Amino acid sequence: MRWVSNIRFRIRAILRPDRMEKEMDEEMAFHLDMEVRKLMREGLDPAHAHREALRNFGEPMQQRERARDSWGVRWIQDLRSDARLTARRFRKDPGFSIVAILTVALGVGATTAIFTVVHGVLLKPLPYPDPDGLVALTHNMPAIDVYQAPLGPALFLTFRDHSSTLQEVGFWRPGIRTVTGLAEPEEVQALQITPNLLPMLGLTPVIGRGFSQDEGSPGSTIPVLLSSGYWKSHFGADPDVLGRTIRVQGEDLPIVGVLPPDARIQDRNPDLILPLHLNEASQAVGNWSLPSIARLEPGVTAAQATAELSQLTPLACELYPGIPLEELERRGFRTLATPLKIAVVGEATTVLWVVFGTMGLVLLIACTNLANLFLAKAESHVQDLALRKALGASRGRTVRQTLTESILVGLVGGATGLVLAHGGTLFLVRMAPPALPRLEEIALEPIIILFALVITLAVGALLGVLSSTRGGAAGLVTSMNDGGRGGGGGSGGGRARNVLATVQIALALVLLVGSGLMVRTFLALRSVPPGYERPTEVLTFRLTVPASDAPTPDDVAEAHREIIRRLSEIPEVTSVSAAFSVAMESWESWEDMFMEDFPVAEGDPNPLRRLNWITPGHFATLENPLRAGRSFEWPDVMERRHVAIVSEAFAREFWPTPEQAVGKRFRTGGNQPWKVIVGVAGDVHTEGVQEAPPSIVFFPFVMDGMWGTQTFASRGLRYAIRTTRPRATDILPTARQAVWSVNPQLPLSSVQTLEEIFAGSIARTSFAMVMLGTAAGVALFLGMVGVYGVVSYVVSQRTREMGIRMAIGATARQVRGMVLRQGGSLAGTGIVLGIGVAYLLSRLMASLLFGVSPVDPVTYGAVSSALMAVVLLASYLPARRAAGVDPTEALRGE
Repeated sequence: MRWVSNIRFRIRAILRPDRMEKEMDEEMAFHLDMEVRKLMREGLDPAHAHREALRNFGEPMQQRERARDSWGVRWIQDLRSDARLTARRFRKDPGFSIVAILTVALGVGATTAIFTVVHGVLLKPLPYPDPDGLVALTHNMPAIDVYQAPLGPALFLTFRDHSSTLQEVGFWRPGIRTVTGLAEPEEVQALQITPNLLPMLGLTPVIGRGFSQDEGSPGSTIPVLLSSGYWKSHFGADPDVLGRTIRVQGEDLPIVGVLPPDARIQDRNPDLILPLHLNEASQAVGNWSLPSIARLEPGVTAAQATAELSQLTPLACELYPGIPLEELERRGFRTLATPLKIAVVGEATTVLWVVFGTMGLVLLIACTNLANLFLAKAESHVQDLALRKALGASRGRTVRQTLTESILVGLVGGATGLVLAHGGTLFLVRMAPPALPRLEEIALEPIIILFALVITLAVGALLGVLSSTRGGAAGLVTSMNDGGRGGGGGSGGGRARNVLATVQIALALVLLVGSGLMVRTFLALRSVPPGYERPTEVLTFRLTVPASDAPTPDDVAEAHREIIRRLSEIPEVTSVSAAFSVAMESWESWEDMFMEDFPVAEGDPNPLRRLNWITPGHFATLENPLRAGRSFEWPDVMERRHVAIVSEAFAREFWPTPEQAVGKRFRTGGNQPWKVIVGVAGDVHTEGVQEAPPSIVFFPFVMDGMWGTQTFASRGLRYAIRTTRPRATDILPTARQAVWSVNPQLPLSSVQTLEEIFAGSIARTSFAMVMLGTAAGVALFLGMVGVYGVVSYVVSQRTREMGIRMAIGATARQVRGMVLRQGGSLAGTGIVLGIGVAYLLSRLMASLLFGVSPVDPVTYGAVSSALMAVVLLASYLPARRAAGVDPTEALRGE
């Protein structure tokens, strides 16, 4: 078949061009020789016959060109030829090649690394079947400043049984469980889930099974599922693990399955999963504590589900006791169905898009730097291009050569950038705040490589077009004149380079402003009193006393009291206490407050305030001063006294001074016992120092009449130990032995210093600051290189002019000042332009700022001054070289 032969011929022409050329030359030589012999037989002498044969066949070079055209792969041959020419130019000028490739690598690598994170966190679909049909259910109560509260159990039951927009709804309850009997006792992350949650998310155990509907109900066996990581680390990935038991909270639970490695429930990856069963008869409206996921019915939107679920609130209040409908309406109560992806990503969206935009500016600065390099390169080759045109090269041919050079630079730089992007991605993941969701899904995937390839080709093509436009604009005579010594290199090229350098300076200023604002934000956050002092001296860990070891509240109180006593006896320990939550841990516990002296007005919602349960010594250990009254004492705990301590923010809501709050009474919920305020503590920033300190009520960790129970005891507490050791973590081995001297089965978990907890609370700001600072540093460096290149080129082109100036009396200082003014002019124009752009763009990062305005004049002034100084420094070396020009040598060179 002819078309097969044609394809094979063309493939051979592409893969074996040298062999094809040799065969073509041999064939042409054969036919030429045959023609010569024929003419000699007709009586011509050899020389005359050879000339006549050439005339009959035509010029050999032209014949070769026609033959090559007939192969149908001329463009590939031209591309190969252009690539060889480019390689020769690279070898001839390695400095240009290295700088250009590294500039591309830096811009492409930084942008690709950030895009990898953005794709993994924001763009990649959630790893569930039909993820767009999943929503998270939360409650808003704007009248009492509560937003995105977890689902209440009564509302869950109502939605499950009566919603027409939800196909299924499930929830979970996070917690910590004590595991013993494997090695050392340990506390692990656990989730209790409704049995339908795993099937709804498409999570099937890799071995074993999930939960049945009845498992977890009172009186039934409680099975457990293991995460893949826990199965491998604690059971050696033993496939016979099914049927074995694991001792959790003092109970032996059968292992029924192992989840797949990538199994996550929203943003959680627990070690153990247990079934959760609600006793419908004991539920009431309230207790917003159940994170929930629902699957929408086909064709239903999240907005439609939100509208229907909010209309089911009256039905829930009819079916279940608890908070009356009127109170919910006063609070502005509303249920929201939020697409699960939005709920998972949360506030990370703003940070990542700001950082991605920042790296986009770095890429743009790199492109302007490359454009300056390629403009200079094009002007140095302008004579070569003009001669090639004069010899017959078409405009398209010269453009293709320039494009080949720029795209090859881009591809080599892009490949290097991918290597940098891989390392940069690992760095970003390590630097990312712990709360950044979906970190495990960040990877260098094919779409990331495609992204890098696209921007690499785009950069290469843009530079090629720019260079070819400049290189091919002039005619032969003009090009020869511009190429003479002392020429200006073309006024158009000089203006273009000046514009590009100005753009670089403007973009660098934008990034420096963003970085400066984040630095100011970081310093402002560090200066806010968090509610404790000297956090590096305080070691914290979580400890849970299980019911098997302390069945009664009295036993719980005595166990914690004895542990605190043993820890206090450690040398170099100055204070010990424990609390349900310390400082800026993520914890949520709220309750209605009824103030004895301030009854709620008709139609107003009851105030909802945050709760914490503490041991005596809590405020002394944290060095949070009491503003009035006293702290708790052990008799308050052991005798179940109805006392409370409130934060200063709570006290000032009702009384002018903290002292006036002492002795006043309030109660929580409906008919709970009245509590007497015995002290007022300093404010604590529980949600990070960027948020206002909330009103908090502190109770003894064991108390009567809480949430309808006879006696409430907080079994799990976070301990805080203040030590005089240089590093607080050095006390951990001794502290562990002190705890085990009371109960050797108690594990210490979540070990952190108070400083680490504080750092975690500002991790988002730290991450953004480091990323913007890195981008600003790269931009400043590239901008400095760009200005240096422009000014240095101008000096080299104006050598003759400067020689003449100095010959007629100009001093070295005047010449140096002239060059510095050129750099200062570029800087001034770029700074003015950059301030305008920064003024517009900095407002986009307003949500990331704290204690500083997006148009902070101090930041703008400091950054502008620093950038001007850097540009003048970059201009100084060319200026000094210009001032050292010898007039005689400069004029002789012309």
